[in-house]
Amino acid sequence: MINRLAIFGATGDLTGRFLLPALAALQDAGQLPDGFELICSGRQSMSTEQYREWAASRLDEHGRGCSASARQAVVAAIRYQEADVADPDSVATVIGGDRPVAVYLALPPALFPVVVTALQQAGLPPDSRLVVEKPFGEDLDSAVRLNRLLAGLLPEQAVFRVDHFLAMTTVQNVLGSRLANRIFEPVWNSAHIEEVAIIWEETLALEGRASYYDGAGALKDMVQNHLLQLMCLVAMEPPLSISERDLRDRKLDVLRAIRPLTEDDVRTQTRRGRYTAGRINGHAVPAYLDEEGVDPDRGTETFAEVVLQIDNWRWSGTRFRLRTGKAFGADRKEVAVHFRPVPYLAFGRVEDARPNVLRFGLEPEGMALDLVGTGPQSRTLTPLTLDAQTEPSRLPAYGQLLLDVLNGDPTLCIRGDEAEQSWRVITPVLSAWEKDLLPMYEYAAGSAGPPPV
Repeated sequence: MINRLAIFGATGDLTGRFLLPALAALQDAGQLPDGFELICSGRQSMSTEQYREWAASRLDEHGRGCSASARQAVVAAIRYQEADVADPDSVATVIGGDRPVAVYLALPPALFPVVVTALQQAGLPPDSRLVVEKPFGEDLDSAVRLNRLLAGLLPEQAVFRVDHFLAMTTVQNVLGSRLANRIFEPVWNSAHIEEVAIIWEETLALEGRASYYDGAGALKDMVQNHLLQLMCLVAMEPPLSISERDLRDRKLDVLRAIRPLTEDDVRTQTRRGRYTAGRINGHAVPAYLDEEGVDPDRGTETFAEVVLQIDNWRWSGTRFRLRTGKAFGADRKEVAVHFRPVPYLAFGRVEDARPNVLRFGLEPEGMALDLVGTGPQSRTLTPLTLDAQTEPSRLPAYGQLLLDVLNGDPTLCIRGDEAEQSWRVITPVLSAWEKDLLPMYEYAAGSAGPPPV
């Protein structure tokens, strides 16, 4: 296990909101290695003590579920180093030493090629690892170029393209439910499943993230990575084992089998939208275009929906609906597997026989199955729902990812060829939207959002 972690971009929101609390959770669980060192780097000029005060305040705000002793241990492990990520000599002062180091790029994606080049020139100690946040590249061409740069720095096994969704308990439960229960896998195909809806609708609006979000939008921020990865777990063939190679090979098979979208497909199978002014939970929310830092000329969407088809034996004829949006009236975050209606109904009204739906709740975590049973009279039908609560993980998603990085296990990360195939799927949509082949649907903040495609 590596006991040195260097974070570039350590004064940003990702570090304060997620990485530092994740390390405190690992400390509470006894999972941090002895002698753990945390090298935090940023452009700001400050002393280690000043940065420790900042880190302690972030931990007090976002790490309240961890013990005070764990938070203090993480703060005590910190050394701060001002650095220019484009300068190899400056980078070398952060990663210096002969022992292996895990380098975390908590930076805007546009800086990834710059810092990877600087790391290559500075030289990493043997057996080091590199963590890259999403989105991996800004389009297919940039992802290919970045993969080439990374291949010149480290072997593929040492590159961790992280997607914290893959470390969520319920996301992993999708695989467990499918593969460990005989009642599901025999009907896990297009003969029985009409649609899989992968939904991430949130009440959260822009919340001051214009510097990143306005350059990305909902399609790049959520669909290209998080939602496509969830689709892979739902649709993949059973792997020989839950090992790094077997799992990622099967996910790649799904991505390669997704039917390419033509411009006509984009018009009929996708939708983009942007929220206007409204109210969410009693609070006024300005229109996206009026949010601070937003450039109206960019035409950034805050809602994206894409319906995809998989051309293989198992899934031909099943729709996969990927839908995400900000500033909705209610949170809805789930994977919903919609089964086909029964072919014949012997009793009751046809409209009462709702098709079965298996739901995997992402936030909050849980699982539910919508069924139909008999009502008080033997010939009537009534809806039933079976609920199950999944046992929460001892570690937050970022805690699990950091533990995997320190242990050198990339199973829950995205391989380079996966990242490229994900961009292949999304590129026709991006291209068509950039040509304005699809109108921008406007929906009020606090509403139910655009209707489904």
